[in-house]
Amino acid sequence: MKTKVKSYTDKQLLNKVKSLPNFKKIPKQRWILGVRSNEDTYDSFDDKFYEFEGEKFIRVLTGTTNAGSGVLRGGFLKYNKRGVAVLKADEWYYNVWSYGLHRGKMPSLKQTGRRVKVYRDGNKNRKSEELGEYELGWFGINYHTNTYDFRLANLKVVNWLIGYWSAGCQVINNRQEYVKQIDYYKNSFEKGTQIMVSYCLINEFDTD
Repeated sequence: MKTKVKSYTDKQLLNKVKSLPNFKKIPKQRWILGVRSNEDTYDSFDDKFYEFEGEKFIRVLTGTTNAGSGVLRGGFLKYNKRGVAVLKADEWYYNVWSYGLHRGKMPSLKQTGRRVKVYRDGNKNRKSEELGEYELGWFGINYHTNTYDFRLANLKVVNWLIGYWSAGCQVINNRQEYVKQIDYYKNSFEKGTQIMVSYCLINEFDTD
Protein backbone atom coordinates (compact mmCIF):
# COMPACT_ATOMS: atom_id res chain seq x y z
CA MET A 1 0.00 0.00 0.00
CA LYS A 2 1.19 3.52 -0.76
CA THR A 3 -0.17 6.92 0.19
CA LYS A 4 -2.61 8.56 -2.19
CA VAL A 5 -2.25 12.01 -0.64
CA LYS A 6 -1.93 14.67 -3.32
CA SER A 7 1.41 15.97 -4.51
CA TYR A 8 1.99 19.71 -4.34
CA THR A 9 4.49 22.20 -5.67
CA ASP A 10 6.71 24.07 -3.24
CA LYS A 11 4.79 27.26 -4.02
CA GLN A 12 1.42 25.66 -3.27
CA LEU A 13 2.65 24.35 0.08
CA LEU A 14 4.30 27.62 1.08
CA ASN A 15 1.24 29.65 0.12
CA LYS A 16 -0.95 27.31 2.16
CA VAL A 17 1.14 27.49 5.34
CA LYS A 18 1.39 31.28 5.04
CA SER A 19 -2.43 31.46 5.00
CA LEU A 20 -2.89 29.72 8.37
CA PRO A 21 -4.32 31.85 11.21
CA ASN A 22 -1.29 31.47 13.50
CA PHE A 23 1.36 31.94 10.80
CA LYS A 24 4.11 34.31 11.91
CA LYS A 25 7.02 33.64 9.57
CA ILE A 26 8.80 30.92 7.62
CA PRO A 27 11.65 29.65 9.82
CA LYS A 28 15.11 30.46 8.45
CA GLN A 29 16.50 27.07 9.46
CA ARG A 30 15.14 23.62 8.63
CA TRP A 31 11.53 22.90 9.48
CA ILE A 32 9.01 20.17 8.74
CA LEU A 33 5.57 20.27 7.15
CA GLY A 34 3.11 17.41 7.63
CA VAL A 35 0.24 16.89 5.18
CA ARG A 36 -2.59 14.80 6.63
CA SER A 37 -4.41 12.69 4.05
CA ASN A 38 -8.15 13.26 3.69
CA GLU A 39 -8.49 9.57 2.90
CA ASP A 40 -7.29 8.56 6.38
CA THR A 41 -6.81 4.90 5.43
CA TYR A 42 -7.14 2.83 8.58
CA ASP A 43 -3.81 1.84 10.17
CA SER A 44 -1.83 3.01 7.13
CA PHE A 45 1.12 5.35 6.67
CA ASP A 46 -0.87 7.52 4.25
CA ASP A 47 0.45 11.01 5.03
CA LYS A 48 3.43 13.02 3.79
CA PHE A 49 6.17 15.09 5.42
CA TYR A 50 8.02 17.82 3.56
CA GLU A 51 11.27 19.27 4.86
CA PHE A 52 12.30 22.82 4.03
CA GLU A 53 15.19 25.12 4.88
CA GLY A 54 13.59 28.53 4.82
CA GLU A 55 11.59 28.32 1.58
CA LYS A 56 13.97 25.83 -0.05
CA PHE A 57 12.64 22.27 -0.46
CA ILE A 58 14.93 19.56 0.98
CA ARG A 59 13.04 16.24 0.85
CA VAL A 60 9.66 14.52 1.16
CA LEU A 61 8.92 11.40 3.21
CA THR A 62 5.86 9.24 3.82
CA GLY A 63 4.50 8.50 7.27
CA THR A 64 1.54 9.12 9.56
CA THR A 65 0.16 12.03 11.55
CA ASN A 66 -2.44 9.75 13.16
CA ALA A 67 -2.41 6.93 15.69
CA GLY A 68 -2.33 3.29 14.62
CA SER A 69 -4.88 0.55 15.18
CA GLY A 70 -3.46 -0.71 18.45
CA VAL A 71 -3.92 2.65 20.15
CA LEU A 72 -6.90 4.00 18.21
CA ARG A 73 -9.16 1.04 19.04
CA GLY A 74 -8.60 1.14 22.79
CA GLY A 75 -4.89 1.05 23.51
CA PHE A 76 -5.11 4.74 24.38
CA LEU A 77 -6.62 3.77 27.75
CA LYS A 78 -3.17 3.19 29.24
CA TYR A 79 -2.13 6.74 28.19
CA ASN A 80 -5.28 8.81 28.63
CA LYS A 81 -8.80 7.51 29.30
CA ARG A 82 -10.37 10.38 27.35
CA GLY A 83 -8.94 9.18 24.05
CA VAL A 84 -5.97 9.00 21.72
CA ALA A 85 -4.11 12.23 20.96
CA VAL A 86 -4.88 13.72 17.54
CA LEU A 87 -2.62 16.67 16.78
CA LYS A 88 -4.62 19.67 15.57
CA ALA A 89 -4.09 20.32 11.88
CA ASP A 90 -3.87 23.61 9.95
CA GLU A 91 -1.63 24.89 12.69
CA TRP A 92 1.96 26.08 13.13
CA TYR A 93 3.98 24.73 16.06
CA TYR A 94 7.05 26.95 16.24
CA ASN A 95 10.16 25.73 18.07
CA VAL A 96 8.41 22.58 19.27
CA TRP A 97 11.09 19.89 18.84
CA SER A 98 14.76 19.35 19.61
CA TYR A 99 16.99 16.37 18.95
CA GLY A 100 16.78 13.57 21.54
CA LEU A 101 15.96 9.92 22.07
CA HIS A 102 12.39 8.70 21.72
CA ARG A 103 11.70 6.44 24.72
CA GLY A 104 15.41 6.66 25.48
CA LYS A 105 16.53 4.52 22.54
CA MET A 106 15.58 5.96 19.13
CA PRO A 107 17.14 9.08 17.56
CA SER A 108 14.23 11.49 17.14
CA LEU A 109 12.87 14.99 17.47
CA LYS A 110 11.27 15.33 20.90
CA GLN A 111 8.63 17.76 22.14
CA THR A 112 10.87 19.75 24.44
CA GLY A 113 9.83 23.21 23.27
CA ARG A 114 6.45 24.82 23.01
CA ARG A 115 3.07 23.28 23.74
CA VAL A 116 0.89 21.66 21.08
CA LYS A 117 -2.86 21.35 20.54
CA VAL A 118 -4.40 17.88 20.61
CA TYR A 119 -7.93 16.51 20.43
CA ARG A 120 -8.94 13.33 22.27
CA ASP A 121 -10.57 10.66 20.12
CA GLY A 122 -12.10 8.04 22.39
CA ASN A 123 -14.86 6.47 20.28
CA LYS A 124 -12.69 3.47 19.29
CA ASN A 125 -13.70 3.50 15.62
CA ARG A 126 -11.38 3.20 12.63
CA LYS A 127 -10.95 6.94 12.08
CA SER A 128 -8.63 9.44 13.71
CA GLU A 129 -10.84 12.46 14.35
CA GLU A 130 -10.61 15.96 15.80
CA LEU A 131 -13.40 15.63 18.37
CA GLY A 132 -14.61 18.14 20.95
CA GLU A 133 -12.34 20.86 22.36
CA TYR A 134 -8.58 20.67 21.98
CA GLU A 135 -6.10 20.57 24.86
CA LEU A 136 -2.93 22.65 24.94
CA GLY A 137 0.12 21.12 26.56
CA TRP A 138 3.17 18.86 26.49
CA PHE A 139 2.01 15.40 25.43
CA GLY A 140 5.19 13.83 24.09
CA ILE A 141 4.18 14.37 20.48
CA ASN A 142 7.52 13.39 18.94
CA TYR A 143 8.81 12.86 15.41
CA HIS A 144 10.41 9.46 14.82
CA THR A 145 10.50 6.40 12.59
CA ASN A 146 8.91 2.95 12.97
CA THR A 147 11.81 0.79 14.17
CA TYR A 148 14.31 0.56 17.01
CA ASP A 149 16.56 -1.65 14.88
CA PHE A 150 18.89 0.60 12.90
CA ARG A 151 20.88 -2.14 11.14
CA LEU A 152 21.13 -1.41 7.41
CA ALA A 153 19.10 -4.46 6.31
CA ASN A 154 16.20 -3.42 8.52
CA LEU A 155 16.38 0.20 7.41
CA LYS A 156 15.67 -0.92 3.84
CA VAL A 157 12.25 -2.23 4.90
CA VAL A 158 9.26 0.03 4.22
CA ASN A 159 6.32 -1.06 6.37
CA TRP A 160 2.92 0.47 5.57
CA LEU A 161 1.02 -0.68 8.69
CA ILE A 162 1.17 1.66 11.70
CA GLY A 163 0.17 -0.73 14.46
CA TYR A 164 1.45 0.60 17.79
CA TRP A 165 4.06 2.93 16.26
CA SER A 166 1.99 6.04 16.86
CA ALA A 167 -0.10 7.12 19.81
CA GLY A 168 -0.17 10.66 18.47
CA CYS A 169 3.45 11.00 17.37
CA GLN A 170 4.37 11.97 13.81
CA VAL A 171 5.99 8.82 12.44
CA ILE A 172 8.04 8.18 9.29
CA ASN A 173 8.12 4.84 7.45
CA ASN A 174 10.90 5.80 4.95
CA ARG A 175 13.55 4.51 7.33
CA GLN A 176 16.64 5.14 5.21
CA GLU A 177 15.55 8.68 4.37
CA TYR A 178 14.67 9.26 8.01
CA VAL A 179 18.21 8.34 9.10
CA LYS A 180 19.65 10.92 6.70
CA GLN A 181 17.22 13.49 8.03
CA ILE A 182 17.70 12.82 11.74
CA ASP A 183 21.50 12.72 11.38
CA TYR A 184 21.34 16.31 10.15
CA TYR A 185 19.43 17.41 13.24
CA LYS A 186 21.71 15.42 15.54
CA ASN A 187 24.81 17.06 14.08
CA SER A 188 23.21 20.51 14.13
CA PHE A 189 22.14 20.04 17.75
CA GLU A 190 25.61 18.90 18.81
CA LYS A 191 27.27 21.82 16.99
CA GLY A 192 24.72 24.29 18.33
CA THR A 193 23.79 25.49 14.83
CA GLN A 194 20.13 24.48 15.15
CA ILE A 195 18.66 23.61 18.52
CA MET A 196 14.90 23.82 17.91
CA VAL A 197 12.79 22.61 14.99
CA SER A 198 9.44 24.09 13.98
CA TYR A 199 6.58 22.00 12.62
CA CYS A 200 3.48 22.84 10.62
CA LEU A 201 0.64 20.35 10.13
CA ILE A 202 -2.00 20.90 7.44
CA ASN A 203 -4.88 18.91 6.03
CA GLU A 204 -4.71 17.81 2.42
CA PHE A 205 -6.22 20.62 0.33
CA ASP A 206 -7.57 21.31 -3.13
CA THR A 207 -5.73 23.58 -5.54
CA ASP A 208 -7.10 25.80 -8.30
